[in-house]
Amino acid sequence: MSDDKYKRGLEKLEEISPGAAKRSAESLNDIAPDMVRYMMEFVFGEISSRPGLDMKSREITAVAALAALGTAPNQLKIHIKGALNCGCSRDEVVEVLIQVLVYAGFPATLNGLRLAKEAFQEIDGKS
Repeated sequence: MSDDKYKRGLEKLEEISPGAAKRSAESLNDIAPDMVRYMMEFVFGEISSRPGLDMKSREITAVAALAALGTAPNQLKIHIKGALNCGCSRDEVVEVLIQVLVYAGFPATLNGLRLAKEAFQEIDGKS
């Protein structure tokens, strides 16, 4: 069963962010190879593969949660790009971040908007 979840997780992560599985493995295999397995099997092979929400909805949720937390800027930027890969428009990403204002405040929203701007610029080839 674990191999099935791992394979399903790889496929799901590739859907969200092409190349991310390889980048994750390269960045973690030398220090915490089990973390790669946990991410693929649990996060993407189980949770992200559940029925009930499409990937666009899951990525919008990830963007909102990460922005509200305010403690994971790298992951927020990755999920902003993932939301775009899964069908969100840039306007929708911005609106999700503005919605975060009500629940997490101005600092969380402003940081999220800054990261969204950076993500958009990276996608456009502007740094």
